[in-house]
Amino acid sequence: MGNGLSRREFGRVAALGALGTGGAVLLGGPRTAQAARAARAAAPAWKVSGQAGAGLGGFDTTMKTFMQERNISCGSLAVVRNGKLLLARGYTWSDDASLATQPTSLFRLASVSKPVTGAAVLRLAQDGLLNLGTSVTSLLPLAPPPGSTADARLKNVTVLRLLQHTGGWDRDITPDPMFADSAISAALDVPLPIGKSHIATYNTGRALDHAPGSTFAYSNYGYMLLGLIIEKVSGLPYLDYVQQKILTPLGIKRMRLGRTLKQNAAPGEVPYASIYTGTTVHDGSGTVVPFQYGAFNLENMDSHGGWLGTAVDTVRFAGLFDAAGPVLNSASISRAFGVPETGLNPDGWWYGCGWQVRPVSNTTANTWHNGSLPGTYTLVVRRSDNVSFAVLFNQRDDASGKDYTAIDPLINQAANRVTAWPTTDLYPGYF
Repeated sequence: MGNGLSRREFGRVAALGALGTGGAVLLGGPRTAQAARAARAAAPAWKVSGQAGAGLGGFDTTMKTFMQERNISCGSLAVVRNGKLLLARGYTWSDDASLATQPTSLFRLASVSKPVTGAAVLRLAQDGLLNLGTSVTSLLPLAPPPGSTADARLKNVTVLRLLQHTGGWDRDITPDPMFADSAISAALDVPLPIGKSHIATYNTGRALDHAPGSTFAYSNYGYMLLGLIIEKVSGLPYLDYVQQKILTPLGIKRMRLGRTLKQNAAPGEVPYASIYTGTTVHDGSGTVVPFQYGAFNLENMDSHGGWLGTAVDTVRFAGLFDAAGPVLNSASISRAFGVPETGLNPDGWWYGCGWQVRPVSNTTANTWHNGSLPGTYTLVVRRSDNVSFAVLFNQRDDASGKDYTAIDPLINQAANRVTAWPTTDLYPGYF
């Protein structure tokens, strides 16, 4: 998605450029007092909002170090233990005095949306409205473009295989159609912006990369189809079904679907940052835009990457998988984490129905999902010791070139260092 230097090359160049800001090597003589005051005024400030129980300061320290090393302006963290919310924080590292991230700030969740879609599909099955073994071709009117032929193996793509990423599409072999708006527009001779029906038509005309059920290959497109299936079976828009059957019973009111363009941001939504630019896919103008604000179409990604939420919302949602409740029964929860027909990773984890799963014992497992888009990095984790957390950032790339996935072991280490967990519950303050 970069159209110039790689992330590491960009970081090296930026680091070299930074040498010119040190007093010893500053060209042009010493800084004036006015310039010095301006530099101090523009220096980033660290702000922390929200609440945390006693003894949890290690989480704040971890977030501060991580965000400052990568110059991340907005972050949020929520930590739960035994069903109680113990930490709900918003973090800001910015020279913009008006920017103040709150525990209630909305972030794009990116692929942390997939567990939400997985829960909705499992609920339909639980209510007897959908069989997970049903072929996608019997549920959706998938037809290739005129003059093209659909892969005969498409009939073997079931709902369960879509959930577990074994449908046969492989973005490492054939480019992900969810990011191929311009190519689809040209191939189908339709104007930008394209819709999900155009993506389905285009992709139905392409051969599968693997026989269905034979290979695990992460597929955003498969989860787009699941969103369409939810609409077809429930008779409701995807958003309405998820809100009515999944979110409302949990008391989650802030989560909503996001929109791509900056002017369409939701109230309380954070700004997003990326070092990359791209050509807009929201019209045919060819305008170069910040990648996070128009070089992809978030509206088409609703069921695989389009949700907005707070860290508290996200960890509250994850709690529905802790025990049978108003959304899913115990059988559905077991199904969510069940071993797929293929795709067992050599490291011992697998992808269930919207969750990655690593067994810890015969009865417990660590489960998680991360999300990544230009302008977004997110992670939700359910640990086998009944500690869960959600961490959200408003960027995934920066001049440092540092890895963003490193937040996973760092937050886990902070949790492991807690010697006495508080017992108060902050949830009542965040409905």
